[in-house]
Amino acid sequence: MNKNIINRTLKESEYILKTKKTIREIAKVFGVSKSTVHKDLSNRLLEIDANLCNQIKEILKQHIDTRHIKGGESTRNKFLLKKNE
Repeated sequence: MNKNIINRTLKESEYILKTKKTIREIAKVFGVSKSTVHKDLSNRLLEIDANLCNQIKEILKQHIDTRHIKGGESTRNKFLLKKNE
């Protein structure tokens, strides 16, 4: 695996551990696609550091468990803004 990819993957994993941000937010910070971040944190990190990968998977699982709540809030706010215009 390319050294640049390994470094990016480790930086992304450190960042998600510190901030608990979503894959989309991490992708914006690192200037890569969300698909790249997902592949880095799901597949490549397993080859680099399995223990760290397990920690990241827990965070990603929390994001999946709460995404329906966040989506509902976003939709509600969107319609409230339209109603107030």
